[in-house]
Amino acid sequence: MIGRRAVALGLAALTAGCGFHPVFGEGQPGAAALAAVYVSIIPNRSGQLLRQALQARLEGTSGDVPKRYTLGVGFSEAVSGLDVQADNSTTRNRTVGNATWSLRSADNPGVQLAGGSVRSVDGYNIIDQQFFYQDLEEDAAERRLAQALADQIVLAMGVYFDRHPG
Repeated sequence: MIGRRAVALGLAALTAGCGFHPVFGEGQPGAAALAAVYVSIIPNRSGQLLRQALQARLEGTSGDVPKRYTLGVGFSEAVSGLDVQADNSTTRNRTVGNATWSLRSADNPGVQLAGGSVRSVDGYNIIDQQFFYQDLEEDAAERRLAQALADQIVLAMGVYFDRHPG
């Protein structure tokens, strides 16, 4: 039986041969550049949650780094009722979040360096006569949605910075 170390070393050798490497690892160009990204204001409560999630991921532990890039994000979310009952009430809501993002140089904001769109879906249950619980669940779903969208945007920017160092 092959040991776990041997398997791990074999997998590492295979992935290294195809160019696989961590994007956010220490010493990687993407990690340093991400700290230099300023996140523009995103309107509405859900947009604020997305901006906070992005800032938490981008700033990390690097402290005060001069901002050389600006991230603009357009965000929309749609809530739809699922599991419709005979009285037309719903017992579950689905929230779909869409974000389009563009990364621009702070020195030359007219030129877009990178951009894209991301999407995430979340949901929550609606329990009869438990309005406080429903508010908490809705808030938690909005936060999870913001976290998932922020993860996707930061990963895409990390790949951009990895491919375009400096």
